[in-house]
Amino acid sequence: MTREMPEVSSLHYEQARDELVGIVRALESGQAPLEDTLTLWERGEALAAHCRRILDSAQQRLAQAQSDETQAVQD
Repeated sequence: MTREMPEVSSLHYEQARDELVGIVRALESGQAPLEDTLTLWERGEALAAHCRRILDSAQQRLAQAQSDETQAVQD
């Protein structure tokens, strides 16, 4: 694993998800040496956490928008 990868936090959701899918495929193939496997695993964990944060934030925004809409209707 010698190629330089962008910082996980700089990735958009789709970029992080696509990279994570590629990592899962690479890990499932079982072809990478142990050190590369560990590096891939760590990167995958970071990508999964980043995707979770993005989705959690989106869910909170939707809930807030629905709450705001409900409040506006009630007023």
